[in-house]
Amino acid sequence: MPNLTLHPYFNLTMFINIGPYRYPALASCLLLYVFIVCANWAVLVTICREKTLHEPMYVFVACLCFNALYGSTSFFPRFLLDLASDVHLISRTACFTQIYLIYTYGANEMTMLCVMAYDRYLAVCHPLHYHTRMTVKKALSLVGLAWLIPAIFLTMVIYLSAMLPLCGNEIYKVFCANWNVVKLSCVSTVVNNVVGMFMTISTVFLPLTFVLYTYTRIIRTTWRCSDKFKGRVFQSCLPHMISFVIYSCIVFLDITLSRQNVKEMNAFVAIILSLEFVVIPPLLNPLVYGMKLSCIRKHIFKNWNQPPIYPRLVPVQDQETCK
Repeated sequence: MPNLTLHPYFNLTMFINIGPYRYPALASCLLLYVFIVCANWAVLVTICREKTLHEPMYVFVACLCFNALYGSTSFFPRFLLDLASDVHLISRTACFTQIYLIYTYGANEMTMLCVMAYDRYLAVCHPLHYHTRMTVKKALSLVGLAWLIPAIFLTMVIYLSAMLPLCGNEIYKVFCANWNVVKLSCVSTVVNNVVGMFMTISTVFLPLTFVLYTYTRIIRTTWRCSDKFKGRVFQSCLPHMISFVIYSCIVFLDITLSRQNVKEMNAFVAIILSLEFVVIPPLLNPLVYGMKLSCIRKHIFKNWNQPPIYPRLVPVQDQETCK
């Protein structure tokens, strides 16, 4: 008979004692979090403020930045507290809440990249019908659908995990992860595995397949076109391709890592690999889109360099049109 105990807390055991390096590590992670928030917030506010950027492509970029803020805020505050503390206990409620927030961030990222691939497909392969088939209203509807589906699946997954009787409370990770909790179960987890696999297929493999399909069609469409047209298409799709390739590699690495015996790996390597999922996309997305898309970059630098505007003292200037 297994030693069944209802543990009120989980213990995050991947944190190691780094002695005098704790506070430099804490300061570095805090600066990283501040930079992620500021960079994503700058792109998000710029797109919301500038009416010339109220187009589907920029709406999707703004949603990516919002999702990055959502995901990083779901992880960093708790992670910083754990770095500063000698005890790394987290309550069951907080643990499952963190699982839901971080996993919805990850699933939203993939489904958003899928929707953005559809947008690029329409722009390149059906340019004459693009403005009728992809409006701002339809773009927001697609974003809502891309966020609703993962939320429903993850609610089911986490509910099933929360109902499992557990024989331990040690999670070898720096944040709560669903598979690590499921592995602590005292009973069969076949249902959890089936539902989890279905969610992974729906939010990872199907979007991945669709993105590959859309880019195959884009390549076929531009194959016989002029070099100038190919260059324009490449410049338009490059930020999305960079984000998609990087995130796909990170997701597959995280899935592979979750199925391995992490305790046998080097502790620093295991921690770095665990952090990639919640650090790299929020860090790179605003840099990729903010620097590669000239309209966003132009307005960010314009807002950064312009002096403060005081009402009734300085006349309001007409907005510049980004062409």
